Amino acid sequence: MDYDNFFADRLGAIKDEGRYRIFAELERSVGAFPMANWYPEPEAPAIEGITVWCSNDYLGMGQNPRVIEAMKTALDTCGAGAGGTRNISGTNHYHVLLERELADLHNKEAALIFTSGYVANLTTLMTLGREIDNCILYSDELNHNSMIEGIRQSRAQKRIWKHNDVADLERLLSQDDPEVPKIVIFESVYSMDGDIAPLADIIAVAKKYNAMTFLDEVHAVGMYGEHGAGVAERDGVMDDIDIIQGTLGKAFGVIGGYIAAKKDVVDFIRSFGAGFIFTTALPPTVAAGALESVRILKDDDLIRQRHQQRAATLKRKLKAAGFPVMPSVCHIVPLLVGDPVACKQVTDLLMDRHKIYVQPINYPTVPRGTERIRLTPSPIHDDEKMDVLVDALCDVWDVLSLKRAA
Repeated sequence: MDYDNFFADRLGAIKDEGRYRIFAELERSVGAFPMANWYPEPEAPAIEGITVWCSNDYLGMGQNPRVIEAMKTALDTCGAGAGGTRNISGTNHYHVLLERELADLHNKEAALIFTSGYVANLTTLMTLGREIDNCILYSDELNHNSMIEGIRQSRAQKRIWKHNDVADLERLLSQDDPEVPKIVIFESVYSMDGDIAPLADIIAVAKKYNAMTFLDEVHAVGMYGEHGAGVAERDGVMDDIDIIQGTLGKAFGVIGGYIAAKKDVVDFIRSFGAGFIFTTALPPTVAAGALESVRILKDDDLIRQRHQQRAATLKRKLKAAGFPVMPSVCHIVPLLVGDPVACKQVTDLLMDRHKIYVQPINYPTVPRGTERIRLTPSPIHDDEKMDVLVDALCDVWDVLSLKRAA
């Protein structure tokens, strides 16, 4: 086999499709969120004053002075790394405090932190599907890749139900043996389309067929509910969910993932989950920053209210200017382009002509023909920044002769 040609040909194919991913080399500016510096070339000087419009640091907590100070204190106290896996010398006091705080946030008996939300999903679902005899996993068709991989690697039987279609879920559940263990797996906020699952209806059907529920709240924790516990808290169904999974790398502004559930469920994953057992623990600095961020957001509902207001304002401004804003009922604002090449051209022109950074979203993240830019306004994106963005989009749309909304 000619290995060099194999890799070159495969890379060439995605370049020809226009969906080859190029990373923007950014340097976030402390205290100036959402501004950043951009390094367009390896040896070139930075271009200052870039406005970031696609960050998953949804609330700017990665720049919060209290979070930064907590991380500095932990660094001075504990040093740089955890020193090992959680099982072998790596369990730090900050890890324990963070897990207690997350369990309290979700009103669960226990929580367990992982190195990322991806690893939390992958490990938990792989472990449950593999260790529970004859378990069947029921997955929403638009679930995140981390959930899909966890289900696949569990080697358990799986059923894929139509996106947010409770009737289809019930149809599948009703066809299987009532005595067989079942887990229904879904998200609250689907981050590419901006829709929200009907949690209460899904839970009701799962209970009817004696299935456990696994809810990914990655794009909701910190941002929904009175204390930021997610859509399940907002909808009053949090106590009816068996396992809640979340991230520390989006609204909480740091990195890491977690699950929260009954004590024995968490202990089961801790004891059998390879992705937890064999991974070096999060640095104490990260755990300390996440802990402070969770504490801040549990007490600050005003920031959530402003966040929703900012998202609604941006949608209104874009629609008024005739842009094809895709339906969204949350803080995510997707703008349809529909072609991978044009999508990349849009983002390149925004950066080059207007110092606005947005990343093109192409296949396989979204289906072919639905390529888009995904805007994530934060509480700090004020009306002035929004007006600049809308004007820039008008310019780019005109330059590329792209269609406006009908």
